[in-house]
Amino acid sequence: MKRIFGVVISLVLMMPLTNTLQAAEIMRCSHQLSPNSHIAKVIDQWAAEIETLSENDIDVQINGANSLVMAPRNIAAVRAGELECAFSNNRHWTESLPLMDITLEPFALRNVEILKKWRGSPAANLLEQKILETGLTNVAWLFTTWRTAITSNGRHIIKPSDFKGVRIQGLGPISNAAFEALGAIPVDMSDKKAYVALENGDLDAGLTNVSSALSARYFEVQDHVTILPLFTLFYNGYVNTTWYNALPEKSKQAIREASAKAAIWAIEASEISAAAAPNLLKDEDMQVYVATQPEIEALKNIMRPAFNKKFLSTTGQLGSELITLVDEM
Repeated sequence: MKRIFGVVISLVLMMPLTNTLQAAEIMRCSHQLSPNSHIAKVIDQWAAEIETLSENDIDVQINGANSLVMAPRNIAAVRAGELECAFSNNRHWTESLPLMDITLEPFALRNVEILKKWRGSPAANLLEQKILETGLTNVAWLFTTWRTAITSNGRHIIKPSDFKGVRIQGLGPISNAAFEALGAIPVDMSDKKAYVALENGDLDAGLTNVSSALSARYFEVQDHVTILPLFTLFYNGYVNTTWYNALPEKSKQAIREASAKAAIWAIEASEISAAAAPNLLKDEDMQVYVATQPEIEALKNIMRPAFNKKFLSTTGQLGSELITLVDEM
């Protein structure tokens, strides 16, 4: 009898401990960025903030540099439930949701103040609704700099006529239409592949954000760079909707709050990185030129109509609505 009573007491005493030691919800998150990327560092900070705000009810496991899933598969993998979360840039949405190319509209998101207005804007809300319809829930918008770098050898590429016949790094068919209108020949490829193509002479010009021109070491294979507010890229974070909906409200709130903070962190980190990049590129013996407003207008007058025509032919009425919303920001 004493033995039975002792077992019962032991079980009762263990019950609170068992509840306390319930395993945290695993949130595996994939992205393509290298560890030295300022956006990768923001994602790490975002993950830590989720764990803090959820009081460790969520265990966010970040897998960068394509170590978990290759970048082109991230969207499909999260939708299928193979992992809970990923970050993708505009390029990887081009086929499944071409509306996401809107931030590549030439000279539309042309300063940091516009980027600060993005989260919660009608334009962002429209995109989030379309993402939701694909079985994913968007949680974060992390913008890279609004400053674009066009790299070249021997001369700056500035005027519309400078682009004629130039084989330039491309960002997808919608964005490419704007460069084709200038007479350029865009070839889609990542920064890593572009570096090799520039080195081998298979490309004449690189096209990236100004921070990546430095981190991807374009200065080793090109000697001129033109900086202008041509477009901005983002890495948007999204989760599997079924997984997200099953979370307790406390965990959802932790993700929402951390994502709101990360949107600001990304802009701040991008501004710091982009502000330092031109002088650092000069230190690497690149000839740096910042386009003037008249030069920007000359490009805009050719590039934007071509971009919009291609964008609208691909996205229809929703694309027209989105262009209006962005232009009003």
